[in-house]
Amino acid sequence: MHAFGFKVVESASKGVAMAPLRDRDNAAKYRSLGRSVHRVAVEFSRKTRNLDGFEVASGQP
Repeated sequence: MHAFGFKVVESASKGVAMAPLRDRDNAAKYRSLGRSVHRVAVEFSRKTRNLDGFEVASGQP
């Protein structure tokens, strides 16, 4: 299961997009089925209108 999060940030603040994916834990039902979960968080800079950073977290059940 892949969960994606996208966020537009004002300044270079790393990890902002990953926080909601961790906090909400929408993938819990898939983890309980024994499936692995991969979270991909992407941050875009409002100033440069470009990719500012990304983070990937994978986990087994």
